[in-house]
Amino acid sequence: MNGRHTGRTDLPLTARGEERAAALGRRLAGLDFAAVYASPLERARRTAEIAGFPSPHITPLLREFDYGEYEGITTAEIHKMRPDWEVFKDGCPGGETPARAYARALEFIALAAKHNGCVLAFAHGHILRTVAVAWLALDVTVAAGLQLDVATLSVLRDGDHGRVLAVWNAP
Repeated sequence: MNGRHTGRTDLPLTARGEERAAALGRRLAGLDFAAVYASPLERARRTAEIAGFPSPHITPLLREFDYGEYEGITTAEIHKMRPDWEVFKDGCPGGETPARAYARALEFIALAAKHNGCVLAFAHGHILRTVAVAWLALDVTVAAGLQLDVATLSVLRDGDHGRVLAVWNAP
């Protein structure tokens, strides 16, 4: 991982990413899911495959943010041009707005809700953080405060008192 924003660039998993995906697979082994979804990008599809889910439903709803003019550059490079830039507040020129990503997250939640049972999703950091705040009906800017590492487990569920973030960023 080199810290570059890659929402449209279809990169393969790194060796470390493959190791993390295998570890996630061991954690998920034996669990049943009503549906498994993945982003169309190779790194998400490959993570699903290594984790033991070789045929996920592919949906563009789980694609990473479209970084527009910021595709391929790092946050540090963006901050040289715009010191106060934050993706969940400002979006990306020529790319996706936070509001559009949030709407996409809501669309994925609605898609997942059509299944009776647990749904598993393989995707990317910024869109998954957006799904989490959309699940909780929070403002998209809250997603900036959620750290999400590669190939970790997070659980969003309906709790006794409504939607909850039951597990977040568990290795």
